[in-house]
Amino acid sequence: MPSMSRGKEGAVHAETWTVPDDHPALAGHFPGRPIVPGVVLLDRVLHLARQVRPQATGWAIVQAKFLRPVGPGAVLRLALASTPRGALGFDIRMGDEAVASGVLQSDGA
Repeated sequence: MPSMSRGKEGAVHAETWTVPDDHPALAGHFPGRPIVPGVVLLDRVLHLARQVRPQATGWAIVQAKFLRPVGPGAVLRLALASTPRGALGFDIRMGDEAVASGVLQSDGA
C-alpha cells in the first residue's frame, strides 16, 4: 500500500517490494546470475502510479535511467513524487543505493 507525506505538489508515495526468488522474468535473465530486467522495475513503478492516480490514463515513461543490477530477493523502495508540471518523478532504491530513476507522464488527470 502506498504511503504519502508532504503537500500536494512534491507529495511522496512509496512502497516496498521484494523481488520474488521465483519471478518468471529471472529464468532468462541470466542463467547462473539472474538479474531483474528493467521492464519489470518499470512495471512496478507504473503499478504504483496507477494506485496513486487511478483516474489517470495513457501512462508514458518520459525518461528512465538504470544505475545498478538487481537480483532475486532484493528489497526495493519505490517512490513517486509529483513535479510542478504534473508528471511523476520516480526513484528506486535498494537500501542506500540508487537502482533506477526517471519520469512518468499521463495523458489524463
